[in-house]
Amino acid sequence: MAVLGVDFGTSNSAAAVARDGKAHMIALEKGAVTLPTAVFFDFDRKAMLIGTAAGAALLAGEEGRYMRALKSLLGAPLMRERRTLLGEKLDFIDIVARFLAQVKAAAEKQTGETYDRALSGRPVRFHPGDARNAQAEVDLREAYARAGFADVAFMYEPEAAALANRAVLGEGDLGLIVDIGGGTSDFTLFRNGAKSIEILGSHGVRLGGTDFDRVVSLETVMPLFGRGSQIRHAFGDETHAAPATIFNDLATWQKIPFLYAPDSRRLAKDLLQYAVEPGKLERLISVLEDELGHDIAFAVEAGKIGANKDGAGEIDLGVVERGLAVPVEAGTVEMLLAPMTGEMAQAALETVLKAGVAPQEVTHLVFVGGSSLMRVTREALGATFPQAAVHHGSALTAIVDGLGLAAEEAFAGS
Repeated sequence: MAVLGVDFGTSNSAAAVARDGKAHMIALEKGAVTLPTAVFFDFDRKAMLIGTAAGAALLAGEEGRYMRALKSLLGAPLMRERRTLLGEKLDFIDIVARFLAQVKAAAEKQTGETYDRALSGRPVRFHPGDARNAQAEVDLREAYARAGFADVAFMYEPEAAALANRAVLGEGDLGLIVDIGGGTSDFTLFRNGAKSIEILGSHGVRLGGTDFDRVVSLETVMPLFGRGSQIRHAFGDETHAAPATIFNDLATWQKIPFLYAPDSRRLAKDLLQYAVEPGKLERLISVLEDELGHDIAFAVEAGKIGANKDGAGEIDLGVVERGLAVPVEAGTVEMLLAPMTGEMAQAALETVLKAGVAPQEVTHLVFVGGSSLMRVTREALGATFPQAAVHHGSALTAIVDGLGLAAEEAFAGS
């Protein structure tokens, strides 16, 4: 029975199967083997769009509700809260399930096979706490069931990446996978053998590219909308800083859709009434009323990537106000991200030490995941393992390649 390897990612997803001992990636949408993990509930067409179509609908200003980074909600009580969308009462497990069902249907259409079983990637740690970490897998397993899969097995994402990247190591070499994804960072230490690999240890932390975006947004963009701005007391001349929660949520991909509720808009209008800098709060109100939170998040992401690539970039906020922009330099981004990349480097070191291996024994660092392309992450990990040769696996497809390779044996004996 055919098994589908599925990498359900925070930012992008992919699927693959094994063909003659090699991974074969499946085009889930026309001309692309990776699919943005995004959905758009189109209120006019009464349909849920996914992937590139979801992003296009958002940017075109279609009437609807856009959601991204759904993976980050796994394990939270919010996953099972029901909301009315397109006339149906849905929880977030339903939404993830419908996304996975479309992945399943696209794979079956492309290959002509039926996939009742899936080998799914998962982070080593969805969350720091054990109970919520366990619940996240329960939620994801239920989503696969609702999507029409009869069974699902799970594999740590960096272990899948190790399978896909073993060719860059010699026999006996020690490799450390550094998987910096959208929502988590995972590490696997493995020894390369003549015919297989030996997993020596895996570890992870809940930090990733969406956290990078959040920090950059909070420090560079949110002050334009009133973060840190002073609000007068209703009586007297004293002031206090505007409440941080609304800006924290506006800077967090998975929380943006919840800001469009009446209470958030009411709070922004209340703040405007007593604002020392009313122009900033007026911008915030327009963002909430016009539902521009995701447009801002995309602008921050693009500015971060531009600064990383070219040394300097710009966060273009023209969608909010003509000519509004924030210059951003690579040095600024690296300074803002340094605490997080330091934590990632420490987690990588813990992975090695818990396996009883000295850091200098690691012969190869293999970087995968979209956020591994950030210079600050490479420098932090490189400084921790300076003697290791550095390799860059396929940033967006290394995990699904490994899942495809392992898919045939995932249910062996069952």
